[in-house]
Amino acid sequence: MTQSHMITSIEALEALYGQPSGAALAKETTHLTEEYRRWVEKAPFMAIASCGPRGLDCSPRGDETGQLLKVIDDHTLVLPDRGGNKRLDTMRNILEDPRVSLLFLIPGITEAMRIRGEARISVAPELLGLFEGANKPPVSVLVVTITSVFFQCARALMRSRLWQADAQLAPGDVPSAGEMIRGASPGFDAGAYDQALPERQKNSL
Repeated sequence: MTQSHMITSIEALEALYGQPSGAALAKETTHLTEEYRRWVEKAPFMAIASCGPRGLDCSPRGDETGQLLKVIDDHTLVLPDRGGNKRLDTMRNILEDPRVSLLFLIPGITEAMRIRGEARISVAPELLGLFEGANKPPVSVLVVTITSVFFQCARALMRSRLWQADAQLAPGDVPSAGEMIRGASPGFDAGAYDQALPERQKNSL
């Protein structure tokens, strides 16, 4: 790879790819339409990207449908944070830079939803109370003010065959959680960790 092969300007990038279609631009809004709201309220999984002094981060969030988020209005989402591994990568970043980007997935659906906005951390009782029915109450919530919404077309999920049963891997096809920790920290007891993990996960959902 030589420097001459690097794309280093917007003009060169656009010349390589061409212009987006009308539909690719028309689908973007500054708020939740009725259709976008109905879509995102069905999602049980999302990834949230944030930026802070240590750089970029992307964190997965999952919950039962209806408990992943609450729509306050067409410009505002509330996301529960139930306190996971306590690294707080996303939360620390938001305190430094409120900009976030959200990617929502629904099992069996090949489109994805992308939302950009700014997030604040709140412990307001009325917002925490929105998630009272969950197994594990949130420690705090993220209040996201939406600046951009659009759906991602199906090509990525179709190519990856993400929802196809015959494309799924089984335990043992990839390193276990304990094995990955041991790879980063030699001497770690991977076997004991993996043996205790299912019960620990069940008790902390």
